[in-house]
Amino acid sequence: MISRDDFIFCIGYDGGTAIVDGRAKKEFSKLSTAQLAEKGLYRAAFASALYSKKPEEMHAFIDFFNQKAGTKFTDEAQLSRLFGVYIEDITRVKIL
Repeated sequence: MISRDDFIFCIGYDGGTAIVDGRAKKEFSKLSTAQLAEKGLYRAAFASALYSKKPEEMHAFIDFFNQKAGTKFTDEAQLSRLFGVYIEDITRVKIL
Protein backbone atom coordinates (compact mmCIF):
# COMPACT_ATOMS: atom_id res chain seq x y z
CA MET A 1 0.00 0.00 0.00
CA ILE A 2 1.24 3.48 -0.82
CA SER A 3 1.49 6.27 1.75
CA ARG A 4 -1.46 8.49 2.69
CA ASP A 5 0.07 11.50 0.92
CA ASP A 6 0.70 9.55 -2.28
CA PHE A 7 -2.83 8.12 -2.17
CA ILE A 8 -4.66 11.41 -1.66
CA PHE A 9 -2.74 13.17 -4.43
CA CYS A 10 -2.82 10.26 -6.90
CA ILE A 11 -4.14 11.46 -10.27
CA GLY A 12 -4.16 8.12 -12.05
CA TYR A 13 -2.36 4.86 -12.68
CA ASP A 14 0.07 3.52 -15.24
CA GLY A 15 -0.30 -0.23 -14.85
CA GLY A 16 0.75 -0.98 -11.29
CA THR A 17 2.24 2.48 -10.67
CA ALA A 18 0.35 5.35 -9.02
CA ILE A 19 0.92 8.72 -10.71
CA VAL A 20 1.06 11.45 -8.04
CA ASP A 21 0.72 15.24 -8.36
CA GLY A 22 3.99 16.26 -6.70
CA ARG A 23 3.19 19.96 -6.48
CA ALA A 24 -0.12 19.40 -4.70
CA LYS A 25 1.48 16.80 -2.44
CA LYS A 26 4.21 19.22 -1.41
CA GLU A 27 1.79 22.08 -0.79
CA PHE A 28 -1.11 20.29 0.94
CA SER A 29 0.17 16.99 2.40
CA LYS A 30 0.25 18.28 5.99
CA LEU A 31 -3.48 19.10 5.99
CA SER A 32 -6.11 16.94 7.68
CA THR A 33 -9.21 15.67 5.91
CA ALA A 34 -11.27 18.55 7.30
CA GLN A 35 -8.66 21.14 6.30
CA LEU A 36 -8.50 19.75 2.75
CA ALA A 37 -12.30 19.95 2.49
CA GLU A 38 -12.35 23.52 3.83
CA LYS A 39 -9.86 24.51 1.12
CA GLY A 40 -12.20 23.03 -1.51
CA LEU A 41 -9.94 20.06 -2.27
CA TYR A 42 -12.88 17.67 -2.10
CA ARG A 43 -11.34 14.78 -4.04
CA ALA A 44 -8.20 14.85 -1.88
CA ALA A 45 -10.31 15.19 1.28
CA PHE A 46 -12.43 12.21 0.27
CA ALA A 47 -9.30 10.16 -0.48
CA SER A 48 -7.92 11.13 2.93
CA ALA A 49 -11.11 10.02 4.70
CA LEU A 50 -11.17 6.77 2.70
CA TYR A 51 -7.51 6.04 3.49
CA SER A 52 -8.06 6.67 7.21
CA LYS A 53 -10.66 3.87 7.41
CA LYS A 54 -12.31 5.82 10.27
CA PRO A 55 -16.12 5.87 9.90
CA GLU A 56 -16.43 9.11 11.88
CA GLU A 57 -13.98 10.88 9.55
CA MET A 58 -15.89 9.65 6.49
CA HIS A 59 -19.26 10.72 7.95
CA ALA A 60 -17.88 14.16 8.80
CA PHE A 61 -16.62 14.56 5.23
CA ILE A 62 -19.93 13.38 3.73
CA ASP A 63 -21.88 15.84 5.90
CA PHE A 64 -19.51 18.70 4.99
CA PHE A 65 -19.60 17.88 1.27
CA ASN A 66 -23.39 17.53 1.19
CA GLN A 67 -23.77 20.92 2.86
CA LYS A 68 -21.38 22.66 0.45
CA ALA A 69 -22.54 20.90 -2.72
CA GLY A 70 -26.26 20.70 -1.93
CA THR A 71 -26.20 16.94 -2.40
CA LYS A 72 -27.61 14.02 -0.40
CA PHE A 73 -24.90 11.37 -0.54
CA THR A 74 -25.13 8.80 2.24
CA ASP A 75 -22.12 6.50 1.90
CA GLU A 76 -18.56 6.28 0.67
CA ALA A 77 -19.44 4.03 -2.29
CA GLN A 78 -21.44 6.85 -3.87
CA LEU A 79 -18.54 9.26 -3.41
CA SER A 80 -16.02 6.72 -4.72
CA ARG A 81 -18.00 6.69 -7.96
CA LEU A 82 -18.27 10.49 -8.01
CA PHE A 83 -14.57 11.15 -7.45
CA GLY A 84 -13.19 7.98 -9.06
CA VAL A 85 -11.22 7.12 -5.92
CA TYR A 86 -10.84 3.52 -4.78
CA ILE A 87 -8.38 1.74 -2.52
CA GLU A 88 -5.99 -0.22 -4.73
CA ASP A 89 -3.11 -2.51 -3.81
CA ILE A 90 -0.38 -0.40 -5.40
CA THR A 91 3.22 -0.30 -4.21
CA ARG A 92 4.99 1.83 -6.83
CA VAL A 93 4.71 5.58 -7.17
CA LYS A 94 5.77 8.06 -9.84
CA ILE A 95 5.75 11.73 -8.83
CA LEU A 96 5.10 14.29 -11.57
